[in-house]
Amino acid sequence: MAKQTEINKVLSGSPRITKVSFLGRVSAAISQHIHQLFASFAELWKTPFSTLMTILVLGLALSLPSVFQVAYKNVERIDGQLDGASEISLFLKKGISEQRVQVLINKLGLYEDIETVTYITSHQALEEFKEMSGFSKALNYLDENPLPGVLVVIPKDKVRNTAGSKLLVAKLQREADVDLVRVDTDLIEKLQAILSLVVDIVFALAILLLLAVLLIVSNTVRLNILNERPAIEVLKLVGATNSFIQRPFLYIGAWYGLLGGLIALLLTFIIVQWLQSGVMNLVGLYQVQFQILMLNLEEIAILIGLATFLGFLASYISVKQYLVKIEPK
Repeated sequence: MAKQTEINKVLSGSPRITKVSFLGRVSAAISQHIHQLFASFAELWKTPFSTLMTILVLGLALSLPSVFQVAYKNVERIDGQLDGASEISLFLKKGISEQRVQVLINKLGLYEDIETVTYITSHQALEEFKEMSGFSKALNYLDENPLPGVLVVIPKDKVRNTAGSKLLVAKLQREADVDLVRVDTDLIEKLQAILSLVVDIVFALAILLLLAVLLIVSNTVRLNILNERPAIEVLKLVGATNSFIQRPFLYIGAWYGLLGGLIALLLTFIIVQWLQSGVMNLVGLYQVQFQILMLNLEEIAILIGLATFLGFLASYISVKQYLVKIEPK
C-alpha cells in the first residue's frame, strides 16, 4: 500500500504529455507564416540599394506590358468609334426626278438597319465641291452640273461594323435608282489589320518581359541563398526541414514581385499622363470624342497578382535548384 502511494506521488510529479488540438496547430502554423512573411520583408532592406535597384528593374519590365494594355484598350475604342462613324454614300442616277428620290428616301427609312437618310441635291454637291476644290470660277463655265444627287445613310449601332456595313451595302446596291454605293470599309479593315498585328507584337514582347522578370528574381534569390549558406548549414545541423528553410526565400521573391508590380503601376500612370496631351491633340484632328482610359480595378489586381506570382515562382525555382544542394559539412 505504501509502495503504491509512492508510485502515485512519482507519477503525479512527472511531466505530462499534452496533445495540441488541430486548431492550435493551425494557429501556430499561421503565426509562423506571418512572422516569416514580415521577417523576410525586413530582410530585403538590409541591403536597400540593391533591393531598390532590383525593384525598379522589375517595375520597368512590368510597366511595359501594362502600358501596352492601356494603349491597346484605347486604340480599340478609337477603332470602334471610327468604325461606328462610317457613312454610306448612295450616288443616284443622273436625271432621276425629285419624286423618285423622295420615294427612295421613304423606302430606305423602312430599313431596320438604317438610322437616318440625308439627301444632298446635285446643286448642293456642286456648291460644296466648289468650296473644297477652290476651282469655283472654272466650274462656273460648265454647261451642266456633272455631279449626281447623293443620299448619305447612317447605319444603326447594331450594324456599325465591317461585316454589318458589307451586308447593308449589298442590299443598297440592289436599289434601281442607285448608281454607286461607297463606304470606307477598306480603311476600317486596314486599321483592324494593323491593330491585330500590333496586338501580336505586344503579346510577344509581354511574354519576353515576363520571362525577364522570372530571370531577374530567380538570380536575385539565388544570390541571397548563396550569401546565407553558412546560416542554412547551421539550420540543417540543428534539424530544420527544407520547407522551413526555404519559406523566407519564397516570401522574399513574392515581395520582390509585389513591390515591382506597384512600381509598374506607378510608372504606367506617369507615362499615360505624360502622353495624354499629345494623344488628345492627335485624336482631335479626326474630330472624335475621346477620353483616355486607365487600368481598371480588375486590371490592377491582375497586374499586382501576376507580378507577385511571378516573383514567387522565380523564387521557388531558385530554391529548388540551389537550396537542396546545400548540406552541412
